[in-house]
Amino acid sequence: MHPEIRRNEPGDCPICGMRLVLQKGNSKEEDEAEVRSLGRKLYSSILLTIPVFFLAMGEMYFTSANFTSLNGWIQLILGTSVLLGPGFFLIKKGFLSFRTLNLNMYTLITIGVGSAYGYSLFAILFPDLFPETAKMHGKIGLYFEAASVILTLVILGEYLQARAQRRTGDAIQALLSLAPKSAHRIEAGKEIEIAVDEIKIGDHLRIKPGEKIPIDGFVIEGFSFVDESMLTGEPIPVEKRVRDKVFGASTNQTGSFIIQAERVGAETILSQIIHMVEEAQRSKAPIQALADKVAGFFVPIVILISVITFCVWYFFGPEPVIANGILNSLSVLIIACPCALGLATPISIMVGVGIGARNGILIRNAEALEKTGKATILFTDKTGTLTEGRPRVTDVIPVTGVKEEYLLQLASSLEQKSEHPIARAIVRRAEESNLKFLPSQNFSSLTGRGVSAKIDDLTVFVGKKTGWEINTEPIAKELQSKEEEFLLNGKTVIWVADEKRWLGIIAVTDPIKSTTKDAVSRLKTYGIRILMLTGDSISTGKKVGDQVGISEIYAGLSPQDKRDIVKKFRSKNEVLLVAGDGINDAPALTEADVGIAMGSGTDIAIQSAGVTLVKGDLLGISKVISLSHATMRNIKQNLFFAFIYNFLGVPIAAGVLYPFFHILLSPLIAGAAMSLSSVSVIANALRLYKEKI
Repeated sequence: MHPEIRRNEPGDCPICGMRLVLQKGNSKEEDEAEVRSLGRKLYSSILLTIPVFFLAMGEMYFTSANFTSLNGWIQLILGTSVLLGPGFFLIKKGFLSFRTLNLNMYTLITIGVGSAYGYSLFAILFPDLFPETAKMHGKIGLYFEAASVILTLVILGEYLQARAQRRTGDAIQALLSLAPKSAHRIEAGKEIEIAVDEIKIGDHLRIKPGEKIPIDGFVIEGFSFVDESMLTGEPIPVEKRVRDKVFGASTNQTGSFIIQAERVGAETILSQIIHMVEEAQRSKAPIQALADKVAGFFVPIVILISVITFCVWYFFGPEPVIANGILNSLSVLIIACPCALGLATPISIMVGVGIGARNGILIRNAEALEKTGKATILFTDKTGTLTEGRPRVTDVIPVTGVKEEYLLQLASSLEQKSEHPIARAIVRRAEESNLKFLPSQNFSSLTGRGVSAKIDDLTVFVGKKTGWEINTEPIAKELQSKEEEFLLNGKTVIWVADEKRWLGIIAVTDPIKSTTKDAVSRLKTYGIRILMLTGDSISTGKKVGDQVGISEIYAGLSPQDKRDIVKKFRSKNEVLLVAGDGINDAPALTEADVGIAMGSGTDIAIQSAGVTLVKGDLLGISKVISLSHATMRNIKQNLFFAFIYNFLGVPIAAGVLYPFFHILLSPLIAGAAMSLSSVSVIANALRLYKEKI
């Protein structure tokens, strides 16, 4: 299946003939129906093919002319039933390849089966037209059993492939099946049970102990621990307090709390996971270009080899030359069928992406999966990436004449409209102090600098000291000395000002994630150079870097600065990863070979990334790299199986061993070997499920 073919109606890919994955995604019911349909085709084909096979074998033991004639007509009826019945969908794919001039494995199947069937049909209808060189032991050979067995074996391969493809989506289907069907909405102080489809953004929902959270939202009242293992792959429940985000399909543990609906329907993280996985499974890895390039000239070459094989046997082979020539040319067509080559990359990508989703790793496309494993440099943001992204306010220092409560009230009134972790920390501190938010107008987010808005006819600013210019009054010395003290202790300093003066500073600290140091150590074992890009001060950055083992630090950066630094490191020998979670990281994420967004971050960061870590943990990057290595290793094994199979199989089918060992490969054996190669590729791809990442 080729990703550039996008449709919302069932059908086959006009390029490779494989079943299309629809833009809206194939549902579990559609996948199950496909498997059942192929299963019925397989069983009916087997039932029709077995008697054809035994009748063909019977000709070796019964030489009566009457038996031979009747036997031939029965084989014709049964063989035609296989061709026009369960096997006809394969022939249609072959004709489609001729019509679109996209020669593929179905081209060879159609030519091989059509040749065997057509020759046999002609032999039944016009036996007197055949010369003695076409007869074996005085009889014209019939190949209905070859055509029937080959079709049956190909249907078996299609059936196994469909089952394997269905298995790659089992983890996601399990998430869907576990999603709750109802929720408890709070209306006028009362709880009303409603269907999940009726939930609207802004609704307040009661989540009781043991219940599954129906949609994405944030806690507005209460406290509990939530099991998010279905999304992140991590079994340890996560603590949830007021303003913390919760995700649909996760399970509440012991406490009861109220959430406000923030995302419903297709906007939830679960729906996005499903969409991203489907898109990734449709996409092509760069390594597939090799298979596509080979497949582009492979089919014409095989047809040419088949013609040459017939000619060599006709002019230089033993009697009966026509019969031997047909048998060996058919064997070449059948054994060279590039089913395994077509499956080598897509089936491994499907499995790899599915494993990632099951472990809280969302891979946007196959290219991102392949490139991640080749990474040489990782640029990482600090807040929310190396640190927990749950900062807490430690100090509020106003200038003389301004009350601490008023400074905090001003700052939180602006920051309540921001999603940045530091903004949430300031808002949380104000809520804990029971401060009311002041009404504001003309809110503006100054990317990489802070936020501003008008309160009581004054424009107020909250953010970096360098993000706001005040020419009427110098910064108070006590604020500057306090700032230096806080920075030396690794704290982040937020400045508050209005149009006329600086009003004070707020110190915030963000604990380092417990897994960060281990993650940095693991990434270094892959030979990856790690650099920190932060908008914070150099002293704060160094404080964090010393604790986690990162020595290369770029601080005080704007979003454009981060992007420029990443761009500067670009070269043919480097593969760049950028990890971040905020709006200010988006430009750098898009500049990287692979952008990695923390799932706890903003939408724009996630949309700019090739990989999203639902848990938002740097340790997930080492898992992505491990998954990439395992998947690419599996693809290379599959390609080796496919290439070596054709490299060895085609000459043997053409008869190169006959002069030395008198060994010929019948079309039946060639068909079985062709199917075995596809089965071996599928089985090898499914081994990925046993990989630990």
